Amino acid sequence: MKTYSVTAKAHPNIAFIKYWGNQDDPLRLPSNGSISMNLADLNTTTTVTRNLKLKSDYLELNGTEQTGPTLHRIQQYLDLVRKIYKRDGFLKIKSTNNFPMSAGIASSASAFAALSTAVARLFELHLSQKELSTIARLGSGSACRSIPPGYTEWKTSSMHEESFSTTIAHEHHWPLWDCIAVVESKPKEVSSTKGHSMAGSSPLQQARITEAPRRLDICRSAIINKDFGALSEIIELDSNMMHAVMMTSTPPIIYWQPTSLLIMHEVKKMRQTGTAAAYTLDAGPNVHVICTEESCEKVEDNLRDIPGIIEILKSPAGNGARVIESTSTN
Repeated sequence: MKTYSVTAKAHPNIAFIKYWGNQDDPLRLPSNGSISMNLADLNTTTTVTRNLKLKSDYLELNGTEQTGPTLHRIQQYLDLVRKIYKRDGFLKIKSTNNFPMSAGIASSASAFAALSTAVARLFELHLSQKELSTIARLGSGSACRSIPPGYTEWKTSSMHEESFSTTIAHEHHWPLWDCIAVVESKPKEVSSTKGHSMAGSSPLQQARITEAPRRLDICRSAIINKDFGALSEIIELDSNMMHAVMMTSTPPIIYWQPTSLLIMHEVKKMRQTGTAAAYTLDAGPNVHVICTEESCEKVEDNLRDIPGIIEILKSPAGNGARVIESTSTN
């Protein structure tokens, strides 16, 4: 294995049809399929280095060395990859984000997509996109959706090898934008991993899962046919259904904040007056306003008038995970 340092970049994704709850927690096999869009202007850049002098894996996030649960999660993932592919050696990992972490903007998705891509190249695993997607899923479920480019669909299955993401439309197929209204930038109190394990305690979860194929069909068709009306209705419904499950779990998880609700109401008003905009929220209080390229400026202007918004992040649909630099020995 000649390569000893690899840098990879990946993007978070915003789920149109949500992933919430697993049929297998250790393997992160989802209870239902999901559809998402990669976000071009938000990214995680991760450099992985093999160093024979290391006594354990080392992790640095945004310039700060990590210990405790954050490091442990990465170590568990790397141990799993090393076991599956019969590789050894500890790794030094340096990762940076250009957007808030653990705040409902899929930072774990881009983090594990970038890490998986870099480690696969470093260990010379020669994985297909499908295989890389399944491996990224083991670190963070939604990371598998950040491996392929553009608009992607994650297939559910009871088998590890058959639960992966594929592109259903490239990023230039339909120039949608995500205007993210950040109402809270600090990490959320209940992590997504913990929330997934609680989903089954909600009496609404089974109904949500049963009806998921219909929502997936509508969303997939809306993307392929560039039908914003159909897309807006289905992604708002799906978002509301997921948060209803969260709110009725034991104990309840309530991510929405007063400002979140203000934004959701404002987006409805925008659409009633002809602006192509729709809301969706992942596991957190921040609101993703999906809009067409023509409506993006108007959406941003309207959001700026809402009190309680810390900042607005914008991004068009984006590429998948990829290696951007590698250094090899002779």
